[in-house]
Amino acid sequence: MSGARITIRLDFDGGRQLGHGKMRLLELIDQLGSISSAARAMKMSYRRAWLLMDEVNSMFSETVLETQLGGKGGGHARLTDFGRKLVTLYRSVEADAEAKFATDMGALESQLAARPASES
Repeated sequence: MSGARITIRLDFDGGRQLGHGKMRLLELIDQLGSISSAARAMKMSYRRAWLLMDEVNSMFSETVLETQLGGKGGGHARLTDFGRKLVTLYRSVEADAEAKFATDMGALESQLAARPASES
């Protein structure tokens, strides 16, 4: 499979959802240490990122993300142990799906029509 990929979105009851965007935001927060830095990296507003992370944090019985308000050194955010486990579990589901359906996805991809020159 060269260009095809599987995108996983987990739908829970009550309209709660986890997908690749929220997972990427969590990974960037973990890597960069702040919601604002992660938001900039994803080209989204701080408010949007904060609302998404608040949504994820309220989705589970355990805290996913801990934040500290700005001060002398500025604020920061970090994933809890459960937050890291959540990302790991999601990425595992994603990898399992990619592996399971790689042959089928390759077969579908091989049947794609050539892309018009204007879309390249």
